[in-house]
Amino acid sequence: MCSNNNAEVQGLFNHNIVKNMNLNELKQKPLWQMTGEEFLYLQKTDGYKETEPVPLNNSTKKHVYGIAGIARLFGCSVPTANRIKQSGKIDKAITQIGRKIIVDADLALELAGRKIGGRK
Repeated sequence: MCSNNNAEVQGLFNHNIVKNMNLNELKQKPLWQMTGEEFLYLQKTDGYKETEPVPLNNSTKKHVYGIAGIARLFGCSVPTANRIKQSGKIDKAITQIGRKIIVDADLALELAGRKIGGRK
């Protein structure tokens, strides 16, 4: 029965509306002044192309802030996080403006994983 109703609606569509009133005029007309037929026609010919949703970019940088953020990132204590910062291993990942410390988490983890120097 639903498919019949849909077919009936399509069959009842009078395209004389378009001849009498162009699409832009129909879009400017307030909804409460439209007839049911005009409203249905406007829904069928919505006038814009459906765009695909833009996927979120997974390359957005994740940041941590401060020594406490470094400690949470590496899963260590605050004094150990301070030693990691002072060692210079993750300097490329750190941006410090005054007292504010901003760390690119992905880059810091990558840099900390690299073995440079040390005992053999």
